[in-house]
Amino acid sequence: MAILAKKIQENKTKAIAELKESFGNASDYVFTAYRGLTVEQITTLRKQLRAKDVEYKVVKNNFAKIAFQQLSTPDVSSYIVGPTAVAITPKDSNEVAKILFDFAKEVPALQIKGALVSGTVYNAAQTEAFSKLPGRLELISMLMSVINGPARNLAAALNDVPSRLVRTIKAIADKK
Repeated sequence: MAILAKKIQENKTKAIAELKESFGNASDYVFTAYRGLTVEQITTLRKQLRAKDVEYKVVKNNFAKIAFQQLSTPDVSSYIVGPTAVAITPKDSNEVAKILFDFAKEVPALQIKGALVSGTVYNAAQTEAFSKLPGRLELISMLMSVINGPARNLAAALNDVPSRLVRTIKAIADKK
């Protein structure tokens, strides 16, 4: 639970509003611990995430908890403990999770704490399993391949009948 001050400070209210706006633009969030990462490593990670239109933001825990409460999301306060950075994902969150887990293999200092995906809270193990699932575009291409399969097989079968006839006539002509 976030601690609310008795006296409201304008700069803190503004910071919470900015966080709320950032969080409101996305539906999925991946929570990470970044302690031990160098500036170069964080910059490299941000470049990889920016390619997927993901914002990787270091947050103040209390402000983030308040912003998530105001957005009426499920309780993620257990993941907003210690040094926390949030990958704010507007779409394709499993690809973002893949990037984070691949980066964590290279740089063990990055730890994935959990995720909030489409209103469901995942712990680190569930987030890793989620990252191993095929992405949205991969699923669409698999579906299109399955849909195209029967039509492709029918076209090959229909094309095979005349070509067999031609090959048979050619074999008979070669014999004579």
